[in-house]
Amino acid sequence: MRQFKFGRACWQVLILAMFTWSTAAFAQEARSLVKAQTLYLPVYSHMLYGNLGKSGKASQVLLSTLVSVRNTDSKRPLRVSSAKYFDTNGKLLGERVPIPMLIPPLGTLELFVELNDASGGSGANFVIRWDAEQPINPPLVESLHANMDGGKAVIFMTQAVPVSD
Repeated sequence: MRQFKFGRACWQVLILAMFTWSTAAFAQEARSLVKAQTLYLPVYSHMLYGNLGKSGKASQVLLSTLVSVRNTDSKRPLRVSSAKYFDTNGKLLGERVPIPMLIPPLGTLELFVELNDASGGSGANFVIRWDAEQPINPPLVESLHANMDGGKAVIFMTQAVPVSD
């Protein structure tokens, strides 16, 4: 029994070490300078959890979403020209940046989806377009999801990925 616990602990440490190494390597990877990008950011209006009930559906919890577009360039601004919000089925729900917004060096643009707005569903997403006058460090675009009602907290993040137009 003692040998089993030791073996199990070794596997847990190995898995943790592999995860830590892979995320640290990713986080420190230098990104190329870019003049413009289209980014896909997954977001969640709600999250499914638990077991399937008698209705055959899982329970769900509503989530608010804070989208953060961070200019990582210390010398040059960037311009966000569009932030389109889509639901789970790919239907456009709205444009969250109706006029282009300039983000100064090391500045941040924040967009917010309220907790009571469940229109996006669990497969909601933003498609964000940005550009700059010359190649710059690409922005860091993340979303923070949260629900802290009823004495419980659900908090997690997602990150944008570049996509082709």
